[in-house]
Amino acid sequence: MSDCLFCRIVEGSLPARIVHRDEHCTAFWDIRPQAPTHLLIVPNRHLDGLDAAQAEDEALLGHLLLTAARLAERMGLERGYRVVINTGREAGQSVFHLHLHLLGGRPLGWPPG
Repeated sequence: MSDCLFCRIVEGSLPARIVHRDEHCTAFWDIRPQAPTHLLIVPNRHLDGLDAAQAEDEALLGHLLLTAARLAERMGLERGYRVVINTGREAGQSVFHLHLHLLGGRPLGWPPG
């Protein structure tokens, strides 16, 4: 999608501080971090959100979660981290391209929000 911010980052037409890229996903630093480590992990193929995922996206969804775990280890988040997927405006989704937030580097309270 040419008007999708994250699609443009994936294709390289918008700059981002990319920390990981493979054939399925791209991860980069959030421009409005909510924790010392705040990465966004996005599928390279556009999906509006988790609610748009289909059965054929099962492997992709698993890959996104495993990538989050590997990046957490790489970022030294052994004391803990959080992975968040906001789905829909009322949940705080502002870019309608599925993305995972990887947050860590500080105590994360509960409940969130």
